[in-house]
Amino acid sequence: MRNISRRLRAATFAAVLTVLTAASAQTVTVATARGDVTVPTNPDVVFSYDYDAIDTLTVLGIAVDGAPSLAGVVPAWAQLDVINIGSLFEPDYEVVNAEQPGLIIVGGRSAAVHDELAKLAPTIDLSGSGDLLADIHRNVRTLSAIFDKQADGEAALAALDAKIASVRAQVATADNGMLIMVNGGSLSAIAPDNLRGRFLHEVLGLTPTIADVQSATHGEPISFEFLLEHDPQWLFVIDRDAAIGTEGAQPAAAVLDNELMHNTTAWKDGNVVYLNPFNWYIVLGTGLSTANAMLDEVAAAFQ
Repeated sequence: MRNISRRLRAATFAAVLTVLTAASAQTVTVATARGDVTVPTNPDVVFSYDYDAIDTLTVLGIAVDGAPSLAGVVPAWAQLDVINIGSLFEPDYEVVNAEQPGLIIVGGRSAAVHDELAKLAPTIDLSGSGDLLADIHRNVRTLSAIFDKQADGEAALAALDAKIASVRAQVATADNGMLIMVNGGSLSAIAPDNLRGRFLHEVLGLTPTIADVQSATHGEPISFEFLLEHDPQWLFVIDRDAAIGTEGAQPAAAVLDNELMHNTTAWKDGNVVYLNPFNWYIVLGTGLSTANAMLDEVAAAFQ
């Protein structure tokens, strides 16, 4: 009897251990903008307020179930037939609560609502740290781990790193360049250390025409005279109106088509590059397909 009792206790312990092991296998600890967070693996229902994350998940073959509404120039992968969960800034908390997602992802513009969403479901923040390459690697690995796609994630990162090296070699042939934004007919210069500027100047190594944009512009929008005075060899343009879907807005190409611009080196040499507004303004380049598309745009300009 004693041996039987001992065997029963051993069997019971083994059963409990199996349950505990299975339970632990259903969660994973991942790196986020707020430190390491433990979340469920392969959640059934996924909501994302971060379009970079949706982009990367799409590349990894994972579909999201809820996303914020968008206007403007939207690529095919972002034209989602999913639950509308509010906007990037204002979640529809009633919908989120009713649907009970297994995972919510925020980042960038939506990071401010992290704490409120975390009351409703497991939530991770994939906001950038300012180091674009590090953020891409962290976020891809985080999402890959959650959905058991580690091999796919590492392969995608290796391909991206190789493409970055190739495009950097092309960009190295340029003397200098400037990134500007057109909005409501006005121009503004994007600083090299701005999130959008970093992709061109830090990741790809483009020498900035003006190193200290804030000092040169005094924080004000720039003029066409300013562009003619500083005369960038390359001019990269983001049309913000197109990105956000401003009705009746004049296209950036039309705004720049004037006599002063015609006298700049960039215009004369055919080096004015109109960038995809969704990729460069909305998503910001830490999603896998977006980062690749942005690299392809710059590479095409230098061919």
